[in-house]
Amino acid sequence: MIKTHGLTHINLAVRDLERSLRFYMQVFGVKEYYRDSESVQVLGPGPNDVIAFEKNDRKAGKSGGITHFGFRLVNPADIDSAVADVESAGGTLVRRGEFAPGFPFAYFNDPDGYEIEVWFE
Repeated sequence: MIKTHGLTHINLAVRDLERSLRFYMQVFGVKEYYRDSESVQVLGPGPNDVIAFEKNDRKAGKSGGITHFGFRLVNPADIDSAVADVESAGGTLVRRGEFAPGFPFAYFNDPDGYEIEVWFE
């Protein structure tokens, strides 16, 4: 078994670097830490998370086999505010419900069409 610090980052092809940065800052509170002419990298929301946005109109929003990625809520009561934050930041609610009573989830699309799950377990 390879010892790691876990999944460290995800790289997303996006159409508009600034739009993606604003969306993820507003919804998840990420903080920019690196930028060049074709990419922006952010830290958060978890203490070891990195999300990289790479300008690529041709590949933006295409999953390539990954159907979604998720962020686990700290408090299940936050699901309504999470949905409101997503919608006010330009995301679109796809579906929501509960895996079991008290275990809510919501799936939404970010501005490029990537499906993101916010859930509590």
